[in-house]
Amino acid sequence: MMTINQYVRPKTLQEAYELAQKKRNVVLGGMLWLKMQNMSVDTAIDLCGLSLDKIEENDEEYRIGAMVSLRTLEKHEGLNKMTGGALAEALKHIVGVQFRNTATVGGSLYGRFGFSDVLTVMMAMNAKVELFHAGVMELEEFAGMPRRTRDILVQVIVPKTADRLVYLSQRNTSTDFPVLACAVGFDSRGAYAVVGARPAKARRYRADMRAFGPEDITVETAKIFAGKIVSQVYFDSNLRASSGYRRKVCEVLIRRALLQMKGADVSDGGQCGEV
Repeated sequence: MMTINQYVRPKTLQEAYELAQKKRNVVLGGMLWLKMQNMSVDTAIDLCGLSLDKIEENDEEYRIGAMVSLRTLEKHEGLNKMTGGALAEALKHIVGVQFRNTATVGGSLYGRFGFSDVLTVMMAMNAKVELFHAGVMELEEFAGMPRRTRDILVQVIVPKTADRLVYLSQRNTSTDFPVLACAVGFDSRGAYAVVGARPAKARRYRADMRAFGPEDITVETAKIFAGKIVSQVYFDSNLRASSGYRRKVCEVLIRRALLQMKGADVSDGGQCGEV
């Protein structure tokens, strides 16, 4: 049970940042994962009054406010067109529509949870985060920072470069946390895969296949790429799955993602492998 002594809606980001420096003060976000914890909070900091619930677009990027809901992201036409539906695929399994109407992108990313579909897909989208004090940094860098860092996540910056991206996950039930999540994409350096729910938080991996582009995807090259990625990933076990199961699932999902990107039929287990 979470108990709150005082509730505050700051009028400025500076005020919110100063309040957040006190150890027993907490930024609420969507307050969905927080309320499940057994904790006592001196001051709950609500960012609802800071106009952080907008998605802005220019020629180079999207800027997504920290208080934008996951449902808004899921339904955003421009972001889903850019990612070929990968963003909606990553979000649609998160609990249910009512939950996603309340959960925020800032709360989802700031927690840097190992099970986070949001962290996994946005890392694959080459996103950056803007923190009030620390400034703009790559999401990968932010994900590696200690959770004790006390800052305010202002917005997420997504460049308009994620035009070849596929997101897949394996779940024991459709709205449960993922057993494993992965996103596969291409950029100027070639193919990459972001693997999350290992069960540790997401990380980006690359294979030594410099000449490997979208036009080179075949059943065989997809298998080789998946094998090279899986050999780099550390998997662990928890109540949802063993490390060995996750390793097998990861290899299958990466192969399926590449073949899906190519437009191949991935329904044939003989070609893609069965989980």
